[in-house]
Amino acid sequence: MVKAAIVNVTGYAGVELARLLARHPDVEITEVTGRSRAGERLADAFPHLADLDLEIVPKVSESADVVFVALPHTAAAEAVPDLLDNGARIVDISADFRLHDAAVYENWYKTDHPAKELLSDAVYGLPELHADEVRSARIVANPGCYPTGAILALAPVAEMTAPDIIIDSKSGVSGGGRSPTLTNHYSEVNESCHAYGLGGHRHLPEIEQELAELRSKPDAGLPDLCITFVPHLVPMTRGILTTAYARLEQPLSGGDIESIYTDFYRNAPFVRVVDQPPRTKQAWGSNFCLVHPTIDARTGRLLVIAAIDNLVKGASGQAIQNMNLMFGLDETASIGQTSIYP
Repeated sequence: MVKAAIVNVTGYAGVELARLLARHPDVEITEVTGRSRAGERLADAFPHLADLDLEIVPKVSESADVVFVALPHTAAAEAVPDLLDNGARIVDISADFRLHDAAVYENWYKTDHPAKELLSDAVYGLPELHADEVRSARIVANPGCYPTGAILALAPVAEMTAPDIIIDSKSGVSGGGRSPTLTNHYSEVNESCHAYGLGGHRHLPEIEQELAELRSKPDAGLPDLCITFVPHLVPMTRGILTTAYARLEQPLSGGDIESIYTDFYRNAPFVRVVDQPPRTKQAWGSNFCLVHPTIDARTGRLLVIAAIDNLVKGASGQAIQNMNLMFGLDETASIGQTSIYP
């Protein structure tokens, strides 16, 4: 059995990790931490986890094979070195190890990186692109929720598009975390929809980094990407719907595009290329990314719609998918369930 600990179980990502790991046939959750609820039984803090007989503790004290770090950015990087010294492998759900360049991180997050010496050890944990590197990694940087949908929407055609790309994403309010703010207050969010981050969202450099790497293969000679990314908040709990717009460098039919996507994701158990535009509800509670690529017959523009559950494929489910790869387990273990309907 793989011994797993969860740091900050009291956030949405942490508690979703506990729910999904509880049914994993090869994993034992040995410790869960959460400073605000330390000393309480997990079942008292979250009654839906009544089957997990665990106490919430202030910090990880026992040895674990893998530690899921669900802390805010900066705090995660401060915690990781000691966890590594104790022999654990890390799946970090924060943003701290996603960007390869510390200067880019510091520009977007407006703080010094607390463990920049470890950035070279970290692997960007999008299994559909980096499964081989994930298997041997000490630190896996779990992607952000918005980048997961956006990158999976565009990865198959990253080398075929003109550099100017528009990505429009709409997220449920759980993506903003569990701490109450005016932004996620029910009365403010209900029956309303708004765009934000127009000056640049912190998830944009992840998208740029990963798509640029797909375009930077030897002798590709492709121009740098110019991505406009606009996120929106919509009054639902879970889900992200992403629509990407791009021009192809050469004309392709809808059938050609579908074949390209199907072939690219032929070995990806959690990406489904679907023949109708997906709805967020169709991914709700699952680790699947539903992708629908098509060509606008009038303009010739590529349109790609992708739907995920931001707390599963966009966070905790993907973290477990990465852990499964790291420990040579079935990649789909504990996260292969279908979506919840209705």
